[in-house]
Amino acid sequence: MADDARAVEAVASVVQRLAVMLGAGVAPANAWRYLRDVDGSPVVDAVTASIAAGASIPAAIAAAATGPSADRTGSAWRAVAAAWFVASESGAPLAATLRQIADSLRQLGRLHRDVDAALAGPRSTARFVGVMPLLGLVFGALLGFDTIGVLFGTTAGLVCLVVGAVLSVAAARWTSRLVARARPPESSPGLTAQLVAVALAGGGSLLRARELATEAHRANALGEPDDSDRIDRVLELSRVAGVPAAELLQSEALQIRREATSRAQAKAATLSTTLMIPLGVCVLPAFMLLGVAPLMIAVFSSTMVELS
Repeated sequence: MADDARAVEAVASVVQRLAVMLGAGVAPANAWRYLRDVDGSPVVDAVTASIAAGASIPAAIAAAATGPSADRTGSAWRAVAAAWFVASESGAPLAATLRQIADSLRQLGRLHRDVDAALAGPRSTARFVGVMPLLGLVFGALLGFDTIGVLFGTTAGLVCLVVGAVLSVAAARWTSRLVARARPPESSPGLTAQLVAVALAGGGSLLRARELATEAHRANALGEPDDSDRIDRVLELSRVAGVPAAELLQSEALQIRREATSRAQAKAATLSTTLMIPLGVCVLPAFMLLGVAPLMIAVFSSTMVELS
């Protein structure tokens, strides 16, 4: 949703400000306090309070990210906590690490916006077909037939009402699940490769870098790590070519995010076709039961009264 994109981009803005202050020589705890005093969000307030109480900064961020104050930004803040932890443990430059994380969060925000744009049409279609049964009922009433009375006052109408309502609810849940599945499942695509790159930038061994990245990823509940075989291939290329692995991994993380965007857009593009399934199975029968059947019963009843 558009709110998700704005929330992630807001986190990126906060992280970028932290990176600038740290790059200028401000101590991390002071940077959080200055940020709270000038433009504090609930998460920034919670992190600053935890730091003042003696918690480590990665732990404070992780705790705030799992609290109610995080709202839509929880996964973004957990990614920040993971990167801060890896940078602190490996000795990597913290300001540079935060700039990279801010960039990746902006890219994630763009991913959400791209997917929202692709899903706009299918979502509108789903909302429209969802109200079709009610439209049929109202249409019959506007024609002068007592369709509402038929639905609630006759046995046949009550049967149509119950079955039609069940089908309408099933269609709404079905379409909601289809739309949810079309959204990107990854909370932070490419993050594992990026964390390994951060750890390597600190000068540690490859084994230690991968251990730190895996620990940070899992400790912050960031979903499944990136494909380890893919990271292995990048590291092998670095060894064979004699080039820095960190830069190659950053590039690979960017490519993973691009691929996540492409997959999400492809799913969104096929959603219009997929939505035809609940339309045919649930919505159209519900339309017939709630809109057409009461109208036909009302017409038949009025005709029989006139004939009698």
